[in-house]
Amino acid sequence: MAYTAKTFALNPMNGISARQVEVHIKLYEGYVKHVNLIRDTLEKLKTADTPAYVRDELRRRYAFEWNGARLHEYYFEQFEGAPAPIDPESTLGATLARSFGSTDAFKAHVLEVAATRGIGWIIATFDPREEHVQVSWVSDHEIGQLAGAHIIFALDMWEHAFMVDYVPADKMRYVEAVFANLNGTILSQRFSAANGNAPSVAPTSIM
Repeated sequence: MAYTAKTFALNPMNGISARQVEVHIKLYEGYVKHVNLIRDTLEKLKTADTPAYVRDELRRRYAFEWNGARLHEYYFEQFEGAPAPIDPESTLGATLARSFGSTDAFKAHVLEVAATRGIGWIIATFDPREEHVQVSWVSDHEIGQLAGAHIIFALDMWEHAFMVDYVPADKMRYVEAVFANLNGTILSQRFSAANGNAPSVAPTSIM
């Protein structure tokens, strides 16, 4: 089963140029391409006389490529539709208030984490066991993910996400632009799905 790249219904954004979006989506499509390439290669190697370490390294690389594709989908989908703040009266808003103090405090915390040196992702996840939202730094797509937590918000902090528009020293302007274009309704929908209101999905095989 092939991984199909998604298309995103994105309106013109304030502070993030059309050229930046175009370059970024091409990079996302590259992750999808490599997910399929690794899947196909592993399938061919099942019957080939290949050293085990070759398959092992491809499986390790698969996590990087797959997470790279999926995180970019979280990233771009949250810009679809018109920008809207997170409703403080929503269930997500109440949970953010319990976790951080308020929705504004949540944004302030993300900005604080965004000032971290280095490249990676900032991910806000909902942990159904402790019933709170937490913000974490993810390196290399697959390193730093929190097991069992559901992604609510994804912020790409790799330089490819902003360097058409901003130099690294101005990356905080990029982060502000992300929040300016964010559709908080989509984050609320993700939160509802994390609480068990999403339809079940049939499992797929993994190598």
